[in-house]
Amino acid sequence: MTYCVAIKLNAGLVFLSDSRTNAGVDQISTYSKMHTFGLDGARQFCLLTSGNLATAQGIVAQIRHDIDHGMPLSLMTLSSMDEAADYIGQLSVMQQKKAGGGIDFEASVLFGGQILGSAPDVFLIYPQGNHIATSRTTPFLQIGESKYGKPILDRILKPDTALHTAVLCGLVSMDSTMRSNVTVGPPIEVLAYKTDSLEMHNRLILEEDSDYLRELKRNWDERLKDAFRSLPPPAWATMWDQADGEAAAQQR
Repeated sequence: MTYCVAIKLNAGLVFLSDSRTNAGVDQISTYSKMHTFGLDGARQFCLLTSGNLATAQGIVAQIRHDIDHGMPLSLMTLSSMDEAADYIGQLSVMQQKKAGGGIDFEASVLFGGQILGSAPDVFLIYPQGNHIATSRTTPFLQIGESKYGKPILDRILKPDTALHTAVLCGLVSMDSTMRSNVTVGPPIEVLAYKTDSLEMHNRLILEEDSDYLRELKRNWDERLKDAFRSLPPPAWATMWDQADGEAAAQQR
């Protein structure tokens, strides 16, 4: 299983991915699901993958082939992020057909970045090749095991959220997912891109024995328990409900 999330903010973009893949309980491996491409000062892209590993690797290999061989159609020649997302979708469909087609060979992709002269953007590219983008009300997109990490993203992220806050939010989202699904796991890769910087150098890899991951998990667990202990007990709710009922009766 996989969990990846891409976040679009006014301040920039944040990408997070786990690195665990499995084909059964006795076939667990780690592969990077985060891939970057670009030219400093001109364009930068990040791609996260989920689904069939062979299809995902085929997409990445074809992207690099097209760039390295100066093909007319590549991430270095396309003029907009929307066109680039269409291109990735076409490569995905091509790789799935090459492998034989069908649901077993499907892959989903989170793709984002910025081209000089246009705003940054993030897309979710479906196995069928079509895509959707983030919006002001939904500034993040997920692929893979998304349900466990979604609540914290819904509560915290807004377009004006700071980059470092979004990174922390993404890491907590990843921790929640790993806690509930053992098929998602480290190394965790994090990339923060600042709007208009046109450089992708803020990349971090957190291994399984990372002291920071352990400290983040410990702090989050403790604060969740503190928040839970501070909630009003159900008896209070009963008293409030009774008071509201009596007030309503008096009004009648």
